[in-house]
Amino acid sequence: MSTVIKNGTVVTASDIFKADVKIDQGKVSAIGNGLAEKGDKVIDARGKYLLPGGIDVHTHLDMPFGGTVSSDDFYTGHVAAAFGGTTTHLDFCIQQKGTSLKDSLKIWHGKADGKAVIDYGFHVAITDLNDKVLKEISTLPGQGVSSIKVFLAYKGALQIDDTTMFKCLQQARDAGVLTMVHAENGDAIDILVKEAVAKGNLAPKFHALTRPPQLEGEATGRAIAMAEVLGAPLYVVHLTCNDALVRVREARSRGSRIYAETCTQYFFFTKDDLARKGKTKGLEAFEGAKWVCSPPFRTEKDQEALWQGVRDDDLSVVSTDHCPFNFKKQKTLGLKNFAAIPNGCPGIEDRMMVLHQAGVRGGRFDLQRFVALTATNPAKLFGLDGVKGSIAVGYDADIALWDMNRKHTISVAKSHSAIDYNLYEGMKVQGVPVTVMVRGETVVDNGKLVAKKGSGQFLRRSKI
Repeated sequence: MSTVIKNGTVVTASDIFKADVKIDQGKVSAIGNGLAEKGDKVIDARGKYLLPGGIDVHTHLDMPFGGTVSSDDFYTGHVAAAFGGTTTHLDFCIQQKGTSLKDSLKIWHGKADGKAVIDYGFHVAITDLNDKVLKEISTLPGQGVSSIKVFLAYKGALQIDDTTMFKCLQQARDAGVLTMVHAENGDAIDILVKEAVAKGNLAPKFHALTRPPQLEGEATGRAIAMAEVLGAPLYVVHLTCNDALVRVREARSRGSRIYAETCTQYFFFTKDDLARKGKTKGLEAFEGAKWVCSPPFRTEKDQEALWQGVRDDDLSVVSTDHCPFNFKKQKTLGLKNFAAIPNGCPGIEDRMMVLHQAGVRGGRFDLQRFVALTATNPAKLFGLDGVKGSIAVGYDADIALWDMNRKHTISVAKSHSAIDYNLYEGMKVQGVPVTVMVRGETVVDNGKLVAKKGSGQFLRRSKI
């Protein structure tokens, strides 16, 4: 039996048109008019827009960090993603010191097995490089993984040196693997943090003040320089500021294979949010910890630069860096010292709705560009082109039916994430995914979860 979604408006990265979409064996088998035949399951999408399911290429589910573990696992995180119109995500498998990449991947597969509701893949974050691990990079595509990540920040924990960075870029280039980089100058930040703590500057706002944008710009330029020397592709994660964006723009103008993302939250908040006062008894002056992430929030001028960057395609993707920590039980690990606050913010459920509200309804870009930023470009950059990211014949039927007239107020009370706060609390949006399908199977239907736990599948991605 086929499924036909009829009377809807299909949106891709290049077109908007009215058409029926036919689905067979989990894939789009036809797009046209009058496709329904006797015996087909018919979904009437009259008045709805059919968008490709979102692809979030930057998430941290069930991840150990700062003495705790991110609060969403592969079930709660997937449920939240699905309600927000996201049907695929790529999570970071963090190599533990002294372990192989293969063993690290085995751990992350174990985290997802039996819990997944949407489809997923992995990047491998390399933190402990030796000759054996270096050679392992070439084996990753055979395991369905075609991207690695390195950190130029978090000194003493995740940070690597320039020698390691250069070797990773070189080996990844030869293996058809994309290198991703967290670009901040961790050495300089480490000094600034220690100086702030020594002076007794311990409040959340000093997290942003000790990680200035110039150090993100410097590290971005340094990583790009190494990639250009090697002719290697490079993807800059969670870019936040004009200092870094300028480096990306210049490299792209030279024809280099340099790509960058920003994350939803950087459009909406500034470093001033880290100085917020709250209403939680005993934690009034600690409210800003909710906004502690790295790189930190910047200024309104940087926000405008980011909006321009996504319009110009200097920023090709908008993801989330979803790394949730509960305010009262986890963020408070840094109650007496901002340097001990677990870095990370939630957002996997809100990304599509708030970006649509501010981007499309805000007149900053059109619906096609929205699809490109949230689905099509991520698929193309991360080895999923032809499988995910568009509504086209032969692609997986990952489809979100959006009601562009439906209004919604974002609130932690309505959230499906395992988190006790929401960055966008009280924000009103118009335009909501009401039915969400993964490979033709409905996972969310008009506010109800209908997917089976464990129905999500691991994605074996092609070389870059």
